[in-house]
Amino acid sequence: ITLLHVTLLLAKQRNAIDTQPIIDALQTLPGILQQCLQMESKIEAVAQRFADKQHTLFLGRGSMYPIASEGALKLKEISYIHAEAYPAGELKHGPLALVDADMPVVVVAPKDDMLDKLKANMQEVRARGGELFVFADAHAKMAADEATHVIVMPEVHELLAPVVYAIPMQLLSYHVAIIKGTDVDQPRNLAKSVTVE
Repeated sequence: ITLLHVTLLLAKQRNAIDTQPIIDALQTLPGILQQCLQMESKIEAVAQRFADKQHTLFLGRGSMYPIASEGALKLKEISYIHAEAYPAGELKHGPLALVDADMPVVVVAPKDDMLDKLKANMQEVRARGGELFVFADAHAKMAADEATHVIVMPEVHELLAPVVYAIPMQLLSYHVAIIKGTDVDQPRNLAKSVTVE
């Protein structure tokens, strides 16, 4: 958020873009984040589906790939489920070979210019019997079925989407860990700080 503020200041000084829509969107962020926290019971229900799994794949495109990576890292750290994140465009270059009914696939899918390609990636997962857990806003028009679970996210300006979509990734990891009975406050083999030897 701080870097966004600096960028907006520079853009305004150079008359590069109209910064007001982004500033307006920033002012709505606290309410949107509150909406995300109110989704916790839905995310907890989804977490039940992960408790007996050994592996999970996270997918995202563009600015959502780092959020998918954060989700995979948190799941791995506190639930001890092997989780990897991939840019969705790389799905056919290896990760798709791992997809089956026992590997849930988490997809970070806000409505953006990459959504159609992401939907094609999701079809590839479904064609191999994969179960999808899709975090998307209503404008993404994701269809749920027995193997595609859609968690509808609040609408948000695309520049703020990474902040908003990180919350359900962390909540999912937290609830999977709680269901599995792992200690979320003291994950095994993790240090709270980096030490140099």
